[in-house]
Amino acid sequence: MKLKSTKIIGILNVTPDSFSDGGRFDSEDLGEVAREMLEDGADFLDLGGESSGPGSVDVSLEEELRRVRPAFGVLCEFSIDTWKSEVAREACEAGAVMINDVTAGRGDPRIFDVAAEFDVPIVLMYSKNSTARTDREPVAYVDVMRTVKDFLRGRIDVARSRGVKQIIVDPGMGAFVSGDPRWSWEILDRIGELDELGCPVMVGTSRKSFLGDDRFGMTLSTVCDLRGKVDYLRVHDVLACVTCSSVL
Repeated sequence: MKLKSTKIIGILNVTPDSFSDGGRFDSEDLGEVAREMLEDGADFLDLGGESSGPGSVDVSLEEELRRVRPAFGVLCEFSIDTWKSEVAREACEAGAVMINDVTAGRGDPRIFDVAAEFDVPIVLMYSKNSTARTDREPVAYVDVMRTVKDFLRGRIDVARSRGVKQIIVDPGMGAFVSGDPRWSWEILDRIGELDELGCPVMVGTSRKSFLGDDRFGMTLSTVCDLRGKVDYLRVHDVLACVTCSSVL
């Protein structure tokens, strides 16, 4: 199998309730944090103003924009993690090079129009939930990867019908797939099957609960295993992930 040139995306959450780093950047200088992550080896950053993990709550358009706007003037190349077309549009006007939508266009289909207009890639992620709110329900699958691929094929067709040319797929991971961790591990074991979709692949295992008690150590383990197999890895601990995977 030919190895891929995997890009590292640093997670920059400006939210008070993100499952792992909620509130971390409210009191820090965004410019300094961003520079540090880029210096540590991130290819670009993924900016998010709304948590979508278990226990998260809806955030109004006005509040999400209030959170992310200060970063627009600080970041150069960045991805915007949002399902709202209005946030995506303002971010693209400010220089966003990618849209990352955990609802795969189900939350606000107009987000496809924004991706098409600005000709930026959109990440379409599998989730058992149709909205940005997810839970830890232990969903079971007959064939988890078949379910993921069938879902993503359908969303790719919708995106292309709206004029989107650049599409990246994400299998979800963790609670987005199921509260039962075995399904996420099976996806990782079969990650190469996503290449059948003909789109670049992004995976984010970073600090997720399916990793068990040692989330940091298992994050590094999965990143090391996935680098070269997928096109993008979305991580919190940029330096550690770059360092551990670069020695392979």
